[in-house]
Amino acid sequence: MNYDEIQAAAAAVATMTGRDHHDAAVVLGSGLSDYAATLPDAVEVPYADLPGFPVPRVAGHAGSLYSAVLDGHPVLVFAGRVHYYEGWPLDKVVAGVRTAVQAGATTVLLTNAAGGVNPAFSPGDLVLITDHLNLTGANPLTGTNDDRLGTRFPDLSDLYSADLRALAQGVGDEVGVDLQEGVYAWFSGPTYETPAEIQMVSRMGGDLVGMSTVPEAIAVRHMGAKVMGISLCTNLAAGISPTPLSHDEVKEVAGLAKEKFTRLLDALLPRLAAGG
Repeated sequence: MNYDEIQAAAAAVATMTGRDHHDAAVVLGSGLSDYAATLPDAVEVPYADLPGFPVPRVAGHAGSLYSAVLDGHPVLVFAGRVHYYEGWPLDKVVAGVRTAVQAGATTVLLTNAAGGVNPAFSPGDLVLITDHLNLTGANPLTGTNDDRLGTRFPDLSDLYSADLRALAQGVGDEVGVDLQEGVYAWFSGPTYETPAEIQMVSRMGGDLVGMSTVPEAIAVRHMGAKVMGISLCTNLAAGISPTPLSHDEVKEVAGLAKEKFTRLLDALLPRLAAGG
């Protein structure tokens, strides 16, 4: 989506939700989409009703955004996302988060389901992303830069904000949710990684593997907003897990972790929307 299309989508969000701005946004990953419907007095807008918006084609990913007011601050919650492996170009993959920032969000929380590479992680752990490895060779900023969206060469040295991670750790302590930290490696998918690829990630300093989040984080930072990333470790990665990997396992573990994840988000999102 280009600048004009992003503006049009943000205007449509304002019209359909009755809220002219949103202070923060969260993208819900595989198996986590149900959280959006738990928000009080949330207004649902199907992606299909928004101009230029792609609609997810993967089980476990809903296709609506929700607008809710938390402690007086409007927040956008994206129930599901589209992926590069579905055949979408990256400008469509990042359409949601770009629209959120255009709609006023100064902070975007990206969540995902990920495979655990670090042997210290167990299925069900929540992991704050400290940095990423882009192993796809793809970047949403490839092509002509539109200076209205952001600079040609954005700095990513603090992409996953250290201040926001510290806030999340404090909130986690308050509500009794332990948070690990680690580096997320992005593969294009849809195949799960091979054991040799997992060994490579480990040697490169990666702790998690997944098929999303990185292009969204880049697009958000390009537009000047802050990024927080949280991975739900749903399985041990190939070569570490003794059993074959499956998407059903991802959704099952996400369901089991729902209470813990919900408890964290209920406490964290109002703080993010209020600016920390």
